[in-house]
Amino acid sequence: MSRRCSVSLRILLVSAVMLLGAGRGLCGCYKRIFSFGDSIIDTGNFAHMAGNGPCQYKEFPFGMTFFRHPTGRISDGRVLVDFYAQALQLPLLPPSLPEKESGKFPYGANFAVLAATALPPDYFRRWNHKVASPFCLGVQIGWFKEMLHRIAPGDSAKRKLLSESLIVLGEIGGNDYNFWFGAAKPREQAYQFIPDVVARIGSAAQILLVRSSCRSHIYACTLRELIGMGAKAIMIPNNFPIGCVPAQLTAHEHDTRPADYDEHGCLRWFNDFSQRHNQALRAEVNRLRAQHRDVRLIYADYYGAAMEFVRDPHRFGIGDPLVACCGGDNRHHTSKRCDRTAKIWGNPSGFASWDGVHMTEKAYEVISHGVLNGPFADPPLLRTC
Repeated sequence: MSRRCSVSLRILLVSAVMLLGAGRGLCGCYKRIFSFGDSIIDTGNFAHMAGNGPCQYKEFPFGMTFFRHPTGRISDGRVLVDFYAQALQLPLLPPSLPEKESGKFPYGANFAVLAATALPPDYFRRWNHKVASPFCLGVQIGWFKEMLHRIAPGDSAKRKLLSESLIVLGEIGGNDYNFWFGAAKPREQAYQFIPDVVARIGSAAQILLVRSSCRSHIYACTLRELIGMGAKAIMIPNNFPIGCVPAQLTAHEHDTRPADYDEHGCLRWFNDFSQRHNQALRAEVNRLRAQHRDVRLIYADYYGAAMEFVRDPHRFGIGDPLVACCGGDNRHHTSKRCDRTAKIWGNPSGFASWDGVHMTEKAYEVISHGVLNGPFADPPLLRTC
């Protein structure tokens, strides 16, 4: 064989290997994603549980942008975990509950549910506070363990499957605070929840007996257990700037002074609170990194990424980032909810807020870009491949 032919053959072989590997995800680094959280990344679990009952998330205008029909996502289109899957060249994650007993989930599954909390409802009873959702992080971890036992029987099979997967652990914990604030409780008392919420997400060897609302099982809602099960890559996102949420702004527009707002029109106290949570979570991630140097722990800064379009919305083609696209009026958000009778105030791609609480696909795209490529993740997700 001539030298020229030999070189050409090598090029063809390298090209073939690259093409064969392209379908398995970017760099073949993650073969699947498993995600946990609340309505920010729910891809249909809550809508499935609604069954044949009324559910606004199964109706237009939800899903109007990308899918052109409702999918159970609490947005006009894709949510954060969808952008992560697409960047890793994986299919969009299915909700786990529709195929809870039979799904093989070859590319992963999403366990997130609207209104989920990090802490179980029992925790809040000591504060004389009722949290309606039973689908706390512990329940989601329980579903995950049941699925693993079914699709990967045996410890070695589980460890292999998890070692090839990316775990997205949240955002979770925001509702633990939001439900308290929404119940008009003394807001300063919420500071006392921060250590427990952070511990629930990431503290060492914390196992809680979760009773009635959490199905009477023992769940360990911690990074430590996921690591012990064989997980090698876990992303832990922080909380958003809740002082910039239109519904929060509307709730406090009659009991605030000009000094309560920052230069962007956001409520200072609530953003400071989010940052207190985020500082505690970052410290916990750093502590776990020191203990588990063979595990990729990715700290995602959703707060910083969201503040990019709050500070400079026109850079992203967004108008007023504090105005909701669907429902309410054209100033923040009123009691008129986003449903099939609601007014759409313009193209969702020009808004950051979808319904006054949840974000638009456009906003999620901006945030995901900062997480995937930096600088709003440590390390950026794509650099962990």
